[in-house]
Amino acid sequence: MGWISRALLGLALTLAGGSLTARADGATAVPSGVSYELIGRWDVDKLNAVLTTEAPRFFGITVAYAPARNAVRLYRVTYPSVVPEQGNRPIITTGLLALPDTEGTSFPLLSYQHGTVYGKKQVPSFPDQSPETELALALFAGQGYAVIGADYFGMGASSEPEGYLVKASHQQATYDMLLASRAVLAQMNITTTKLFLGGWSQGGFVTMAMLQKLEEAGITVDGAATASAPFDGYAALSGFLDFPRPNDATWVTTLFILTAFSFENYYGVPGLARSLINDSYYDVARAAYERKPYDPSHIPTAVKDLVRAEYFDARFFRASAYGRILLNETQAYRWIIRSPVRNYYGEKDEVITPGLGQLAMTYQRGIGAGNMQVEAISTGPTDHRGTYATAIPLWKAWFDGK
Repeated sequence: MGWISRALLGLALTLAGGSLTARADGATAVPSGVSYELIGRWDVDKLNAVLTTEAPRFFGITVAYAPARNAVRLYRVTYPSVVPEQGNRPIITTGLLALPDTEGTSFPLLSYQHGTVYGKKQVPSFPDQSPETELALALFAGQGYAVIGADYFGMGASSEPEGYLVKASHQQATYDMLLASRAVLAQMNITTTKLFLGGWSQGGFVTMAMLQKLEEAGITVDGAATASAPFDGYAALSGFLDFPRPNDATWVTTLFILTAFSFENYYGVPGLARSLINDSYYDVARAAYERKPYDPSHIPTAVKDLVRAEYFDARFFRASAYGRILLNETQAYRWIIRSPVRNYYGEKDEVITPGLGQLAMTYQRGIGAGNMQVEAISTGPTDHRGTYATAIPLWKAWFDGK
């Protein structure tokens, strides 16, 4: 644990009423470099519009959600962290803290981990640009939960390059966001009763990676739930190369782009992205990764067009620098899981196969007599978006019972 994390942990555990400092930019400062600012208030009508109109339109499925009971206050939290892959280089990053706008001072806490997005600000601390975050807020914060969500390194207001599927950085971003949020809550004289984790797609991977780090740090997690989670990045991307399905999503090429450039930047492997991506698409792929202006129609939808031919040889792929990083650094299920976990998967998910969705459970139950802490649950014939929309009220029902 880096010195910043230790300082934040100590602050979160001991700070109960220190002085507030208003900054010139309108944010409120908390010791150890944390600050927060109010960015909005969503009333019950707004939250219920998400549940009844906006979510069905975006996710393509209608689910009977319980209505919101209270308004929600939204804060952007800016906090210090470190990049583990770069010798714990200090950085500043951002996330969201959402609180029920009630007279209560004690709430259960959900840490929500967001999925793959195309825009730099389609993340929790810009919630009006993130339909998945909106749904989590309407369901959880609108019914009495405090909700937090890290933007991940390179996203939101961060000036860093994106660290897509860079496991240790995902762990650090979410871990330090939890500690920073607890420090802010302490300044507000708000306590949290239980800690839950949830995430969709990429966020499902991050949720499991965060769970691993929290368990290693001795922090109790009362329940963790995922939807459409790629627990093993190598298995997921190998599937698109070696065993493609007729229903594979046309946007999976984005996964190769984001991982290739992220690995190049965070693991320090110059030329890694160029070694994977065909020359004719390298420039537009780099623009997409860097969130610079580009024409999305210029990104190929077929993996064989984007990725160099040699990577379709499974032996070459595994031995390549890109493949070795995927194989060794992008798994989030191979430890003895102590917390209760539910992994939801869809039978018609165009990105995550049922086998991949069940992988964490299969692995844990294959250990000796079997570790029964992980349960994989089908949401039926749902696609990638539909799996999340269907699973998230099941998360809440499960969490509510704990």
